[in-house]
Amino acid sequence: MLRQLNSFLIEELSKGNNVVLIIDEAQNLKPSILEEIRMLSNLETDKEKLFQIILVGQPELRNKLNSPDLKQLRQRIAVRFHITALEKDEIEKYIYHRLAVAGSTGRITFFPDAIDCIYNFSGGIPRIINTICDKALLAAYVAETRDITLSIVEASIQEIEGVLTR
Repeated sequence: MLRQLNSFLIEELSKGNNVVLIIDEAQNLKPSILEEIRMLSNLETDKEKLFQIILVGQPELRNKLNSPDLKQLRQRIAVRFHITALEKDEIEKYIYHRLAVAGSTGRITFFPDAIDCIYNFSGGIPRIINTICDKALLAAYVAETRDITLSIVEASIQEIEGVLTR
């Protein structure tokens, strides 16, 4: 299989294509698998690497990569980037950007106190913001409104936390 992979990568290189291997949730990989990934990084020609490897994961990935057992892998990492939580003043722009990417025409409104509540619960973590907004948008749809109010956001957060409401 390694020979087949190498042949594929060389063929793609000859076509002028860049191959990228993206591994999501990499914090869940065992050190032995991460070592195998390091070995894959040896696939190269005399002049260049055959592909790029991107590890994506939660903050636990940083801790795992800092393990003494993974020193050789760490030495091969050219760039490390850590996404930090959003600041309070970034939340509104983030929400409306995500809505625009999803095709919103700007007719949905998140009230300021609802955005404050989203920030307070999420701590600015995009994944949590997305979850709250998803539930709030669904609740607003069911209520036949385009206004995301504090009460809608609070109900959405209660649902996320598993609180039963009447």
